[in-house]
Parts: sequence; C-alpha cells; structure tokens
Amino acid sequence: MKVQPAAFLRTTLPFDLSQLDVLDSGRYHSIWLPDHMVSFWPDSIWTPEFTELATISPSPHRHLDGLAVAAAAAVLTKNVPIASSVVDTVRRHPSSLAQTALTIDHLSGGRFILGVGSGESENTVPYGFDYARPVSRFEESLKVIRLLWDSDWPVDFSGEFYQLHHARMDTEPYRGRYPKIWIGASGPRMLQLTGRYADGWWPAGAWTPEDYAAKLKVIRTAADEAGRDPTGIVPAFIMTCLIGDESELQEILQAPLIKSWILQISASALKAFGFKHPMGENWGGFQDIDPGVLTRERVLEMLAKVEPEAILAVLPHGTPQQVAKQIKAFVDAGLRVPKILDYGGMAGLKYGALSAAKVRATEDELLKLCGQ
Repeated sequence: MKVQPAAFLRTTLPFDLSQLDVLDSGRYHSIWLPDHMVSFWPDSIWTPEFTELATISPSPHRHLDGLAVAAAAAVLTKNVPIASSVVDTVRRHPSSLAQTALTIDHLSGGRFILGVGSGESENTVPYGFDYARPVSRFEESLKVIRLLWDSDWPVDFSGEFYQLHHARMDTEPYRGRYPKIWIGASGPRMLQLTGRYADGWWPAGAWTPEDYAAKLKVIRTAADEAGRDPTGIVPAFIMTCLIGDESELQEILQAPLIKSWILQISASALKAFGFKHPMGENWGGFQDIDPGVLTRERVLEMLAKVEPEAILAVLPHGTPQQVAKQIKAFVDAGLRVPKILDYGGMAGLKYGALSAAKVRATEDELLKLCGQ
C-alpha cells in the first residue's frame, strides 16, 4: 500500500469550497471533514487580547453540520473519496447514520467513507445527550448499522441502547457496495472494535511511532481473530505538527492558542514524555475539554505553567524537511494515509496565511522520503 496524504476541509464559518477542484486533482487519498458542535479552544482566550484570529471570527465554534457539508462536497467532486472524520454515535442514531451514509455514497458515486467514533464530552454533555458508557453505545451502533445494511428484510433488534421493531432499510448500496467504515480509536476496546468492524483507522492519540505500531498490532490481531484480512484496514492519522524554522517556532510557541494545545493530551501521556501536565495529574486530554466552562482564571493559570519543551517533545516540528522526516518514522510504523495538520497556523493571521503552503511542502518532502 503506497503512502498518500489526505486533505482536510474545514466545516466552520467562514466557509470556503473554492479549493475543491485542487483537492479532487488526484493528489489526495481522501478529503476529511470534521463533525463538531464545539471546538477545543476555550472561549475565555478566543478574544483579540489573546489571538488576532478573534478579529475575523467572533467564535471558534461556528460549526456547520459535517455530514451536510460532506454531501455538498460529494456532488462538487468527481474522484476523491469524502470522509467524515469522525461522526460520534452519541448525537446520531445508528439508523440515521446508516441512511445518511448511503445517501452521501449515492451522491458521490460510491466515494463516501463513514468515519465514526465514540464521541467527546464537549459535543454531547452540554446538549443533554447521555454520554455514559460511550464505547458500549458505539459498539451497539456499529451492530445496528451493519444489521440494517446487510438485511434484505425488516429486522428486530433489542439492545441496551437501541430497539428496532420491524425496521427496514430498503435503499440498496451504490453498485452493490456499502460505504467503507473507518473508526477513530485509541483505547483497548475501541482498537478491538476497529479490528472487527473497520475498513480504516484513525488514532485518537498515538504520540510516538512505537505507540502507533503497537496500536496497529492490536487492530490487526483483532481482525485476524475475527477472520478478516488485517492488511485490509487502512492505517491513517491526523498528524498535528508545528511547521516553521527555528525563529518562527519561537514565536509560534508563545501564542496562547498554541499553548492551549496541551489540553488535548492526557496527563498520563504527557508524563511518558517526562513532563507534568499543567491541568493536573488527572487530566484526561481532549475528552475532558469543555471550552465553555474553562474559566479565564484557570486557563491563564494553565498557560503560565505550559512548558514549550513539552509541546515540542510530543508534536513533530521544524522545517518541512524536518517534519517530513519525523512523520516518516510513523510511516515506517505502518501509517499509510497521513493528514498533515499545521497547528502553527493557529498562532495568528500571518502563520495562518502561510500554513497551506507549508503543509504542501511537507507532503512533497514526505513523498520523496517514501520514494514516491
């Protein structure tokens, strides 16, 4: 399997579909669309005092529906697969997901990838969704989706979370093939489910090539035990990076939004790199983020404690050549579809304007290293 980068399409306002022709040119394996209600950045620092990005967008949470945008991208492109990355199974009933995925697959001519995950508290709890036992709910959702797709007759299902009574889904798959299912997973149970059900894998966190390889081994073992082809599961990853030369990185690392990235990694994961988490030893990473309740005082206290060295220890960083070399180590560990995400673009308008060119240069360098 060759290495091929994926593209990313923002689903927030201000919204722009003008680059779809470029993304559909054959360069990219797929286009990934996030599906959020809320972003990770705390409200308390999304102000002009902390970031000039707040001067062009009053909120970081102006999200459009990811699946609706996927449908639009499906009819505006001809070649590249369209992937939700990822839809949670807390906010959306599996029967609705099954139907929506079939719809977008027909609109795209068989190019839709249903990316699903167990969800995060920030997108569920504030809206009154039950976030208890998300992995068990996720597994049952997968069973319902497959049951509806694979049954040629009305079905009954009695589970802990979902009940089907003479339910049917008579819409046939596009040209006899159902959409691919890719799973966002990092925990032991989710990795097992990925091996048993998925056609592709996004880690929700794999901070080193060794960690990536170990998680991929769990998936492939689970696939083999389920009688599936382990090599048929596509290993992907959103590679969050800081792309810039030494002087740029010094400036980037001072930006509050860059420092707040530390919220997305758990205390235990950061400890493995030799650093204490500024949010305390019990911080669970992105699963614990609720941007509306992280007060200004708590965020300021956190920012004062952030060690730039901790961020650099975790994230690939440097020039495009240097970052490509670091990502190549993940390729050697099994990665085949990387989406290179330059988080340094969040440091301000200047860096945001440079980000796309930096990512493209890094992609080119990575492909050279991979002999492509």
